[in-house]
Amino acid sequence: MKSLDWSRLDAAGRAGALARPAQRSDPALQAAVRSIVDDVRARGWQGLGEQAERLDGAAPRLVPVAPVAAEARRSLASEQVEAIELAARNIAAFHRGSLPAEHRVEILPGLIVRKVWRAIDRVGLYIPGGKTPLFSTLLMLALPARATGVREIMVVTPPRLDGGLDPVIALAASLCGIESVWTVGGAQAVAALAFGAGDIPRVDKICGPGNIWVAEAKSYVSSLPGGPAIDMPAGPSELMVIADDEADAATVAADLLSQAEHDPSAQVLLVTPSLALAVRVEVEVRRQVKTLPRREIALASLASARIIIAADLDEAVGIANAYAPEHLALAVADAEPLIGDIRNAGAIFAGGLAAETFGDYLAGSSHVLPTDGAARAWGGVSVFTFLKAISVQTVTSDAARRIAAPAAALARLESLEGHARAAEARIGERAL
Repeated sequence: MKSLDWSRLDAAGRAGALARPAQRSDPALQAAVRSIVDDVRARGWQGLGEQAERLDGAAPRLVPVAPVAAEARRSLASEQVEAIELAARNIAAFHRGSLPAEHRVEILPGLIVRKVWRAIDRVGLYIPGGKTPLFSTLLMLALPARATGVREIMVVTPPRLDGGLDPVIALAASLCGIESVWTVGGAQAVAALAFGAGDIPRVDKICGPGNIWVAEAKSYVSSLPGGPAIDMPAGPSELMVIADDEADAATVAADLLSQAEHDPSAQVLLVTPSLALAVRVEVEVRRQVKTLPRREIALASLASARIIIAADLDEAVGIANAYAPEHLALAVADAEPLIGDIRNAGAIFAGGLAAETFGDYLAGSSHVLPTDGAARAWGGVSVFTFLKAISVQTVTSDAARRIAAPAAALARLESLEGHARAAEARIGERAL
């Protein structure tokens, strides 16, 4: 982990300290992703099949969930099944409790404007798979979608290395009321969801995190004419920890490694005013990574890790706002005073007991969060991800008489005579 003294860095040095790994914006990767997407868009099922055979090592398959979920229940320990079911209940409860109420405002007597909420018709969920199938991501996406009443949920996930659908993903799908899952991954799966391919219909919105290939594909398809909306830029994971001198170094190191093990492109940062703590954490990271099963991935991620020495916690918060992390852990004695000053973060874990891991699995809110600085303008997945707000206007005859002339005057200020006449038609002021 590279250590930096924030006070000694100029503007360029500070920008470099908070830079994401360069491979996330590699032009060659972008070109490769666009080639895959364009092929599937142009050739549909044939293009998808050829790309999947080349990249996934298997053709796309629609796998019924029930028999594979039953296999998971037989093979998993009872406490593992109970933990997944607990997570599903917690997530469902949080999102059911987050549904917005319709609201009604009487702007003036007789002029009433309401906001009503409607679910998106069809959404596509991308679930990371392959070596590390993230069943938890399926819960984090499908359950808020279910809470809103989305009519059709299409799920894609890369096949297992030996082919087929991962049993734990199937179990999670069954808990979400999903009957079948497509085993196809990468940019080719994103393209299929975006434009349709064979029996995979095009969707209105694509949600879900993934590696740099998936993140780039989502951004690309959303930019194309007729392309779908996306939930947010959600690429490789990142965690910033703000810690004071009372933080437990071993716990902070464990938190950093929990994100470093995700992906070689994941990034972790520690910001602290305590040089002594920084030294202790670095020692702990080196000690703990030796026994981590995903050691090589974590070490690759740590090449882009940073320890930043701040003047105080206020400056540390300023650094966090500049970086806009996906995950922000506040390993400080009193986290609450800092929260009000944090403007840019996907999720905040306040205090030493609020493990980011809890948020990943069963705290309730979704762990699908904005990365690459997108937290400056985006929030994480919630029920609002799957909802549209529609305004409804009703007007009485008295209200129409009061507002027609001002509306017509405003329209004519913009040289829109048709608008003005449409307003005046409500009270018979002028002939059409």
